[in-house]
Amino acid sequence: MPLSDAAIRSAKPKDKNYKLFDGYGLYLEVTPNGGKWWRLKYRFAGKEKRISLGTYPTVSLKDARIKAQDAKRCLGNGTDPSFQKRRVLIEQGQLFSDIANEWLEGQREAVTEKTLGKNKNEFERHVFPFIGNARMREVAPPDVLAVCRRIEKGGATYLAHKVLGLCSRVFRYAVASGIVNSDPCRDLVGALRPHQSKNRAALTSPSDVRRLLLAIDAYTGTYPVVCALKLAPMLFVRPGELRKAEWAEFDIDAAEWRIPASKMKMREEHLVPLAKQALSIIADLRVSTGHGRYLFPSPRTLDRPMSDNAILSALRYMGFAKEEIVGHGFRAMASTLLNEQGWPPDVIERQLAHAERNKVRSAYNRALYMKERRAMMQSWADYLDSLRCA
Repeated sequence: MPLSDAAIRSAKPKDKNYKLFDGYGLYLEVTPNGGKWWRLKYRFAGKEKRISLGTYPTVSLKDARIKAQDAKRCLGNGTDPSFQKRRVLIEQGQLFSDIANEWLEGQREAVTEKTLGKNKNEFERHVFPFIGNARMREVAPPDVLAVCRRIEKGGATYLAHKVLGLCSRVFRYAVASGIVNSDPCRDLVGALRPHQSKNRAALTSPSDVRRLLLAIDAYTGTYPVVCALKLAPMLFVRPGELRKAEWAEFDIDAAEWRIPASKMKMREEHLVPLAKQALSIIADLRVSTGHGRYLFPSPRTLDRPMSDNAILSALRYMGFAKEEIVGHGFRAMASTLLNEQGWPPDVIERQLAHAERNKVRSAYNRALYMKERRAMMQSWADYLDSLRCA
């Protein structure tokens, strides 16, 4: 059945992107953050391709159908609609915001939905209000510098550098697309104050880790959050990876958790060996949440995982200040102590799922270190138990 405006308006976001088809290749893609993107799927020169036709409600259902028909006329004339679209954009003098949104859309397969949402938010808050309506060819280095200086004056030097980097990537995309001839951000190297990075807050002394573990054991929050707190130091995955853990990803017989690439920061599947202690916690948790999708569902609905702040709020409730530990602090804690215990750095880095720049070596490391990683994860769980009993 063709789409209707009522069906589009009532479409609610879900955990993952989903499509509402109108027919003849035209569909609406609904994203977890509520975005509604018009797409047209077609074949050209024997290859399946797609183009973006804008977002709803800026582009209405009627307008999307007209754009789809225009694209099909291009196909009928032997022209790739994406080439035609690019030529029209160049002739019209595309706006910075249009190209930035087009670049963001192209990043959808390369980054997580959370990262995509953050990047889009930075543009909408800090960039578009000032140069969003400027023609790409008219944006000069001082214009971009003024955007970043506004952020820098507020003390957010890291964000200022991040925004400069995002703008540069948009301009490089525009250069590759033939829209502009150069990236004005290249002339701004050294123009911003250097950012002094700070390490994430973490507890790294055995006595402090013992204090944390005992506090977790005494915590009386909801059972899924209690289990997440117990697994966080033991598995030391990223907070988002833990809270979004799904039962289908666990192989209890093999004692492993396979996190799909779509959930990983580096877009590469990651394997977490499960120590006996972790398997025991997971077995108990299955009685409580095993009938649903997530290990740690939201208390409001089983269709979504618990919130970003669930573990963080529990840590604050237990009396741990933000200067002591944050959600990522479990990773720094494990990395520090495992290195002190003499485990090979390559084994630790692989278990932390840090990027390996050399792809050949990356594949080799994944195979070479599994035995060591399994032994390390069991030893680490045993070590945490010994701290509790010290």
